[in-house]
Amino acid sequence: MTFEKTNLEGILLVRPTVFEDKRGYFFESFNADTFNRAGITDNFVQDNQSMSDKGVLRGLHFQRDPYGQGKLVRVLQGSVLDVAVDIRKNSPTYGMHYKHILSAENKLMLWIPTGFAHGFLTLEDKTVFFYKCTSFYNKASEAAIRWNDPTLAIEWGIATPIVSEKDAQAPLFNNS
Repeated sequence: MTFEKTNLEGILLVRPTVFEDKRGYFFESFNADTFNRAGITDNFVQDNQSMSDKGVLRGLHFQRDPYGQGKLVRVLQGSVLDVAVDIRKNSPTYGMHYKHILSAENKLMLWIPTGFAHGFLTLEDKTVFFYKCTSFYNKASEAAIRWNDPTLAIEWGIATPIVSEKDAQAPLFNNS
């Protein structure tokens, strides 16, 4: 397994070592020792999974401190455009974003530490998205940034995604 740095400090693209043969494939998606050696020492306490059809956009979500969540995200079926936005006010990359296509085919994962808002756009029907969290969900601390905030200028590649009413009404970046 390799961990590749991105343009945002803390975000890592995780590339598992995949063993394939005529029967199919095998890979280790998480190993605490391997992640610790890569500098990811957080404990995971909750797993979440969603299924969405093509064109669904979920996010940009985060939890406010003290319930901030680090997330290890991946796709079990289908594909997504995955996006993380730096919301750490003292960070030199505050307000910048990183995006990457994650798919069942490429088996890539993304480590998104606390201090980032996260969202994804499904690129195929019946896409199954899975993520491990470092903190339990806490409704009182949940927050969001509007997916199409002009300040963030995220190019999602779609004009009118399917979003929840809550995501459509989320505050703009400068008001979150």
